[in-house]
Amino acid sequence: MSLSTATQTIERSATVTSTSTVTSTATVTTTAAAPRLRGSVAIVKSSSSADGTTSALNLIRNDVAEIVKGRRKFLIKPNFVTAYNSLAATPLKTVEPILDFIYTRFNVSEVVIAETPAVGTLDEALRNYGYTALRQKYSGVEFVDLDEYDQEMFTLKDVYGDEFEVYVSKILLDRSFVKISPCRAKTHDAVVVTLSIKNVVMGGIKSAYRRRMHSDYLAINYNIAKLAVHLMPDIGVVDGVVAMEGNGPISGYPKNWGVVFASTNPVNLDSVVAYAMGFNPGDVGYLYFLSKWGYGEVDVSRVDVVGESIESVKTTFKPQYSYRQQLSWKQSLDKAGSLE
Repeated sequence: MSLSTATQTIERSATVTSTSTVTSTATVTTTAAAPRLRGSVAIVKSSSSADGTTSALNLIRNDVAEIVKGRRKFLIKPNFVTAYNSLAATPLKTVEPILDFIYTRFNVSEVVIAETPAVGTLDEALRNYGYTALRQKYSGVEFVDLDEYDQEMFTLKDVYGDEFEVYVSKILLDRSFVKISPCRAKTHDAVVVTLSIKNVVMGGIKSAYRRRMHSDYLAINYNIAKLAVHLMPDIGVVDGVVAMEGNGPISGYPKNWGVVFASTNPVNLDSVVAYAMGFNPGDVGYLYFLSKWGYGEVDVSRVDVVGESIESVKTTFKPQYSYRQQLSWKQSLDKAGSLE
């Protein structure tokens, strides 16, 4: 089995080739943009999405300022996997404090809120979740349907080694934008958890092509990681005030957790959140690969945490019913021997 390096035509200022042994029998090779290893993870206990998000961003304000570095355009990618279930969506009260934070600290010229739901339309989601009011409340805010934006083609491989193409919205590849990924902490039916990285990667693929990513548990994790090299957000905010456990990402049920997380390193962030949800971050395949390629840590003891300690917020989420099957990507990796 061979899963190809995604091909693309985007210019990059720096590249790095890394070869990492991921098991005793399998090796992963990737050519990618230079890794960002820094990035503290803020953890805040709160019963309010708005207050928790504000506090978490304030804890990493210096990291955020370093990431922004004079850029004036911001892209916020909420998670609207469906337009009809608020528990499956990024709460408005998570996004408003992000807007308050960037408008008060930076010379903002443009804010784009970009998404394409898997179920329903963007207009329906914006109305149903109260987002339409943002255009009146904040100057320069625009809504973009990612499916309707110019697309860039990536070539990947499925579990059988056959090439397939996906198209990704070019606005997510535009480095003049600071990309922010606010999402609710949720369990998932293919990759254990869906957090800040998967929100941008899978949500950025043109909807007609998303199903192609689901050929196999190993393939989806590896291909998410390959695309994440180019699509990872600059800033992630994971809202766990009311999270989703069980049969996520749409049909789960609420878990009143009361925690918000934020970081400028999405691998560190999602690993810490996955661990705090009661999962082993190394069991989340796309985090495993990205960590092996040098983009962050799945060993949360190596992550700098500010605010609350990880152990003080750790809980146990009920996993999606196919959780044990989802972990089979590791056995598939051993059998594959090499992913090149």
